[in-house]
Amino acid sequence: MSKLIEVGPVHDTGKGAGRVLAMSTIAFTLMFAVWLMFGILGIPIQKELGLSDEQLSWISALAVLNGSMWRLPAGILTDRIGGRKVTLFLLFASAIPAYFVSFANNYAMLLVLAFLVGFAGNLFSVGTAWNSAWFGKERQGLALGVFGAGNVGASVTKFIGPPLIAATAGSTYFLGIQGGWRLIPVIYAVLLVIVGILTWVIVPRQDRAAGASKPVKEMLQPLKNVRVWRFSLYYVAVFGAYVALSAWLPKYYVDNFDVDLTVAGLLTATFIFPASLLRPVGGWLSDRFGARKVMYWTFALMLLTSGILMMPNGYVTVVHPDGAETQHLQYQMGLLWFVILVFVLGCAMGFGKAAVFKHIPEYFPDNVGSVGGLVGMLGGLGGFFLPPLFAYTKTWSGFPSSTFFCIFILVAICGLWMHITIVRMLHDKSPELAGNIDRPLEEARP
Repeated sequence: MSKLIEVGPVHDTGKGAGRVLAMSTIAFTLMFAVWLMFGILGIPIQKELGLSDEQLSWISALAVLNGSMWRLPAGILTDRIGGRKVTLFLLFASAIPAYFVSFANNYAMLLVLAFLVGFAGNLFSVGTAWNSAWFGKERQGLALGVFGAGNVGASVTKFIGPPLIAATAGSTYFLGIQGGWRLIPVIYAVLLVIVGILTWVIVPRQDRAAGASKPVKEMLQPLKNVRVWRFSLYYVAVFGAYVALSAWLPKYYVDNFDVDLTVAGLLTATFIFPASLLRPVGGWLSDRFGARKVMYWTFALMLLTSGILMMPNGYVTVVHPDGAETQHLQYQMGLLWFVILVFVLGCAMGFGKAAVFKHIPEYFPDNVGSVGGLVGMLGGLGGFFLPPLFAYTKTWSGFPSSTFFCIFILVAICGLWMHITIVRMLHDKSPELAGNIDRPLEEARP
């Protein structure tokens, strides 16, 4: 029987925090792999069931939806009863639908199971609140960055999926389990149970909770603050877009660069790795320089890379006085430059994801579960809306690169809102400076 101790907003790093961080990160990595496995599995599924691009996009989207919509209540529950119990429940509960995915034989059944498998994605808000309760303020940024690096789980299926699918296709195993793409969810179901058992054994029985005696109404109070919703929009850009691209890029590579599924998975991993593994670096940079500066760097890099990626080929047309037209500076982006730019985009997202969550324990130290849950929920919902948006804008425009146009517009809105907010904050704090900015240097001197 586990015990629970309540911690206040200011607390020291607890004995056993390292074990909590290690097991929560391992669990999150696995759960993230399960959550986004349809990014790779979707391609052979599309061929087997004869699905359109739009139908395929809804499989990943429904998984992302269910992996986002429960993040707020899961975060609140973690603050009340501790992350140990909630993590164990999510691990064991997600193993059941993951196993049954291997037996899906029609589109409707697959949609239902994809939705249920998506429940795994809710571990993020649980782990955020759990680690925040165990680590002191001076180490929270790095700890949350390390935990968040579990996003790298999105690359696991990209690596193991294609070779396993190719090697086992047509085979049948114990209990009638088939090879090919159907074997992957069975492997994940077994791993979920194993990690659940290890978590139960390794993490401290005496758990910590930030709001064990706090009424739910009080925990929801900060959600009225517009700052929480601003942070949520930032997270749509740095996490929702990351989730969407992790699922969408394999198909993008296959369709537009004529590579096979194995190569597409490996190339997608060059986006996932920096977007995940640089999250601890983003946490450290946020601790050192401040989360706001890191967000500026993030949005600038994302605007630059997505702005180029949305116009991968083109030329400048000059219209002469006589009406004649000539074309100049023609350019065409090859696979190498595309991969490099997507890699840089992933780096920016890795920094940004940590910076957004560095804000939360600073502004809302005793409501990390509820605020982090809402931010994570809305960020994840961005991953639900974006894949279908990518598919439909491609159909409407005829341009596959419209994917990055959607990301560019989203980031531009986030960056503009952040900058306007900061300018207003500076004006409110120091209104006397407003009159000095435009005055001649001689007049401005005291």
